[in-house]
Amino acid sequence: MQKLTDPNLLDDIAEIGRIQAVPRILETVAHITGSRFTAIARVTQTTWTACATFDTLGFGLVPGGQLVLETTICDEIRQSATSVVFAHASVHPIYSQHHTPRIYGLESYASVPIHRPDGSFFGTLCAIDSAPANFDVAHVQRSMELLADLVGSYLDKEDRLVRAESALSDAHRVADLRDQFIAVLGHDLRSPLQAISIAADSLACEAGTERQQRMLAHITSGVARMDGLINDVLDFARGRLGGGIPIALQLTSTLEEDLKRVVEEVAIATGRQDIKVHIKIDDDVVCDPSRLAQLLANLLTNAAVHGERSSPITLTVHSEPEMLTLDVHNEGHIPSARLDAIFSPFSREKSERPRPGLGLGIYIASEIARSHGGTLEVESSAAAGTLFTFKMPRLELP
Repeated sequence: MQKLTDPNLLDDIAEIGRIQAVPRILETVAHITGSRFTAIARVTQTTWTACATFDTLGFGLVPGGQLVLETTICDEIRQSATSVVFAHASVHPIYSQHHTPRIYGLESYASVPIHRPDGSFFGTLCAIDSAPANFDVAHVQRSMELLADLVGSYLDKEDRLVRAESALSDAHRVADLRDQFIAVLGHDLRSPLQAISIAADSLACEAGTERQQRMLAHITSGVARMDGLINDVLDFARGRLGGGIPIALQLTSTLEEDLKRVVEEVAIATGRQDIKVHIKIDDDVVCDPSRLAQLLANLLTNAAVHGERSSPITLTVHSEPEMLTLDVHNEGHIPSARLDAIFSPFSREKSERPRPGLGLGIYIASEIARSHGGTLEVESSAAAGTLFTFKMPRLELP
């Protein structure tokens, strides 16, 4: 048998092969007809190709095997879309004179069309034997048509599954390329930014006019802001492309001072001097202090920017033998429709006025929490305001 190379027919065979119910369907057809050869065939205007077979007759066709289309009754079924069933060809008023039973030595024959749910013709479900059969023609035809409808439904399901898998693969590929682009972009922006920073520092050491000093201050501020944005982009890329944001665990005795320094920095940067602080950490903590400082800075900045400026922000941090807990509360309200997406990257509240940042702060904070084996959760209501809670189990150095 010549090897089949037509890619469309190979796809059709593979599609039938992925339907787990096909072997049972062919065995069922063999049982209800008494035939020793059953098959699902792909029938086109030019070819008859076996996609799946059940053969105890020794007919010799396997998936990929082909018959000359004009020698089959299936070509007539394709054109008429009607079933053909007979139990004894030699005495049949029509098929005793038909070329197909003579060519293949058939006595019993049953073939019904397979249509996809959209009505397009796929092929046939057929059964043949060299011996006459003893079956009720109407019963066999109806049973096989039901099984053919089942195959057609499976084909539609398989098509939708393949399309969904292809779309998902394309989406993953686009997402991977996007994330890799962000990582490379963030990395490559470092060099020119460092050059600008070094040049600004050098100029600041030289005497200059008041106007020049103001311009240098703007440059320094812009560099610091750009550096923060690049850090956010790189942390986002690390979280998406790697196993989360990397941390360097160490035993620190200055976490309380580190967190209080963050409060001062955020207060200056945002103009919020109403941050109430309650921190009590009695013993050393195993953590990455710079990352926890970043987590707190992101939460406080979010509260300062999005919360009600008429009400204070409250920071509460306390340690227990098994857990470190950090709460940031403000009187702002996050609508319930946005709560599900609050920890997603680039999640920003729509506003008429532009706001700084990329919408990565809360996402990065949640990734830092995850890297510490902890959690970051949020509760929000119009009555109680918004509360972000970070909980981290007390860790030990390896």
